Amino acid sequence: MSETSPTELPAAWRSTAITVVIPTYNEADNLPGVIAAVTGIGLDGLSILVVDDNSPDGTGKLADELAEGYNKTQAEGDRPGRMNVLHRAEKDGLGRAYIAGMTQALEDGAEYVVQMDADGSHPYTAIPAMLGAALATGADVVTGSRYVSGGSVDADWSWRRKALSAFANFYVNRILRTRIRDVTSGFNLWHRATLEALDLKTIKGSSYSFQVEMKYRASQDDRVLLEIPIHFVERAAGSSKMTLAVQLESAWRPWRLLFTKKTKK
Repeated sequence: MSETSPTELPAAWRSTAITVVIPTYNEADNLPGVIAAVTGIGLDGLSILVVDDNSPDGTGKLADELAEGYNKTQAEGDRPGRMNVLHRAEKDGLGRAYIAGMTQALEDGAEYVVQMDADGSHPYTAIPAMLGAALATGADVVTGSRYVSGGSVDADWSWRRKALSAFANFYVNRILRTRIRDVTSGFNLWHRATLEALDLKTIKGSSYSFQVEMKYRASQDDRVLLEIPIHFVERAAGSSKMTLAVQLESAWRPWRLLFTKKTKK
């Protein structure tokens, strides 16, 4: 189910307002390819919002140029421009960038919001399947999962990286009991009602732990979370933003979430 052609979706579904939020920091080498791929999906209601954290490599300026070119092409084709760029003043963490982007997407009228990395690791071809799954089942959240049947990771991943990724999901689920196989996945589709109910401004995770906090809080709110299999590939260019500080935050955040839950009872 990880690859569904837009033409396989009912016409009414293809026109659903869906915004793909792509946070960037020094992703100039990857962004053009990712934007070309996503804009070529063929979903009539799809928009893209790039959230750049003042990248010193010029990613923000490049995103503006890509948006201008794409929107001009859309206007000439008698269709509205559907790519925007949100500029932030500084690098403030992946979670903060997503919160800003999701908030803007909701204000712009998105019915569904997709989280997607700018490094090319998430399979853009799965977006129609994620949307179709949400509309067919009524799921509030659809996660592109590496760890359900049919899911996989890049064959070039080292054993250490595979073990670290698998352990991270095991560790989080031992603490929070989310029953989500890929709770750390950064490739997710959210219904606007779920994002509104979560009250995005109250999300505390500032880095990758944001992924866990969002899914955990959705599960605690009795939202329906669905996983579909994806193949996760290595980034096309550039370097990972996974620092030691990020790893440490990701390690203590589940305990903080659990403690907060218990104190509220």
